[in-house]
Amino acid sequence: MQERRKITRWSIHKPVEIKLSGAETFIEAQLLDINFKGLQISLKPKLPKDTVVKFLLVLSKDLTLEIEAWVMWQRTIDVHNIYGLYFTKVSDNDKEKIYKFIYKHSPQEIVKPWWKNLPEKEKEKGGETMEDRRIFARLPVELPLRFLDREHSQEGQAKTCDISAQGVGMITEVALAPHTPLELWLQISGQGEPLYTRGEVVWSKALKTHLFRVGINLEKADFMGLSRALRSR
Repeated sequence: MQERRKITRWSIHKPVEIKLSGAETFIEAQLLDINFKGLQISLKPKLPKDTVVKFLLVLSKDLTLEIEAWVMWQRTIDVHNIYGLYFTKVSDNDKEKIYKFIYKHSPQEIVKPWWKNLPEKEKEKGGETMEDRRIFARLPVELPLRFLDREHSQEGQAKTCDISAQGVGMITEVALAPHTPLELWLQISGQGEPLYTRGEVVWSKALKTHLFRVGINLEKADFMGLSRALRSR
């Protein structure tokens, strides 16, 4: 519960200004939400996908952040581009600035219980929070994979059903208990070498006899690996 409180997504919907690295002027944007791991923002210019962007974010006259973030996803509504950005570098000082900004401009977001943001189906997933959907968007990808249960030295095979930069959903015939540490090798079409990563089982659900759907939280956000996987779709 404490961890989820720390990563609560605070809804803002406030006009802000940003200045992209190398640009000479600030441009207008709309900050949709923000937390200590990333933000959603709407703006007219296009940002390069699957790359790190640097820019100044002016939240108010007396509060400016130096942002370094990965462009996780993008969608277009009318003439505006909406982006989900994940912070690749954020200092404790910046976190304090974000908190003070939220407390000043949207105090109701600070005191609101985290679980009010979660629909029932999210609560049942036992590991996938609203933040996963907003910043670490889970995208449907089917890839064969091989895994190693490091705790019991047991190997197995599976197929992914969805992937995000920090999580994998897979279907397997092996029953895996929560907190099981795994090593994963994802076979990506057109790539000779499998994508290697490590993670931990956060939930497991039986679909039928000897068939399970498993949610895995990766040890760290793998942006380049996600990019490779998505190009295989």
